[in-house]
Amino acid sequence: MTVTADDEEATYARVTRRILPFLFLCYVVAFLDRVNVGFAKLQMLADLQLSDAVYGAGAGIFFVGYFLFEVPSNILLERVGARRWIARIMITWGVLSALMAFVSGKASFYLLRFALGAAEAGFFPGIILYLTYWYPAARRARIVALFMLAIAFAGVVGGPFSGWVLSAGLPGLRGWQWLFVAEAVPSILIGLWVPFYLSDGVADAAWLSEDEKALLTRNLAAGRREVRDLSVVQTLKNPWVLLFSLVYFCISAGLYGISFWLPQVIRNAGVSDTVNVGLLAAVPYGSAAVAMVLVGRSSDRSGERRWHFALSAVVGGLGLIGSALAGPHLALAVAALALATCGVLSSFPVSWTMPTAILGGTAAAAGIALVNSIGGLAGYVSPLVVGWISERTHRLDYGLYVVAGCMFAGAVLVIVLVPARSSSRR
Repeated sequence: MTVTADDEEATYARVTRRILPFLFLCYVVAFLDRVNVGFAKLQMLADLQLSDAVYGAGAGIFFVGYFLFEVPSNILLERVGARRWIARIMITWGVLSALMAFVSGKASFYLLRFALGAAEAGFFPGIILYLTYWYPAARRARIVALFMLAIAFAGVVGGPFSGWVLSAGLPGLRGWQWLFVAEAVPSILIGLWVPFYLSDGVADAAWLSEDEKALLTRNLAAGRREVRDLSVVQTLKNPWVLLFSLVYFCISAGLYGISFWLPQVIRNAGVSDTVNVGLLAAVPYGSAAVAMVLVGRSSDRSGERRWHFALSAVVGGLGLIGSALAGPHLALAVAALALATCGVLSSFPVSWTMPTAILGGTAAAAGIALVNSIGGLAGYVSPLVVGWISERTHRLDYGLYVVAGCMFAGAVLVIVLVPARSSSRR
């Protein structure tokens, strides 16, 4: 049977309509914790008499658990199937998220944040791995960008919702406690739905015809490279995997610098009402949603990865510096945060096209997980450093300069060390 370009586009459109909205929904509820914990801080610290440094350490210790369990979790996903493992992850983290409502002090805050990270370990790299089961490298930047729009969407929806819950005065619990309960319910319900909706891969997709399965399988096979035959141990030692892990650490510092501290930057600009903080927090994420799609589409069409990534990272760093310099000027602060969020979030989809282009099978499961786990450590280091600097200097801007420097470093690493041919589309 002759396959036309229209047939191919129609097949990928069908795949995208089937799996991407659902994966998007899963990631929205996953990322709501990143949004909620930043808003919960506005009440929780006073209620529990915790300092900024304790908050930074507790918010970040999530990523220690994430780091320790990331690689084994992703290897298990490859072995037992995406449906079962993604469901397990979502249900477990939902239960632990609900328990966050009952934090009573520093020790319980640290313990539950660590356990939450261990439970969620493997989710994001598992989804990135899962997308490689369906899309060849040449299509991945725009697909990952569409998937990662969930971060922006979680910010747009979660910010106003979180601000409303904090100020609503619902009965029984404090506002910050209701935030964690509200986050847990959809995670558990969607996790129960996962095994009945997702297919483990092309061969298991009953909703595809045999011709469509053959087309997808051929395109995936055509994009394979020899380095895909690396063992797990070789993958973990591969210098390219280690380089991309360091790059991902740099941009993750920017992401968590924004998600954990954005509400505080807006409050420092003179906004005291939590509902208004939430509404203004939606502006940067809404802007980033547009930027992510445009950058991902441009990168796929041109086949260029390095400069798309580097320019996005530099813009993100400049925006962070601008938000620190804005001080009490609200319009400037929100505009700078929008620029920062656009740059930071746009760098992520392009960054994932590089390691996923050279890895597959169990090697991909280990390599992608290692990149994400080392990068995820920035989620520990970034809020810890910013919180430590803020507490000792009483100035949030100094910490944001450090985070901006990480973004610049990531851009330099890719431009200097990644050859153009190694990051081109396949």
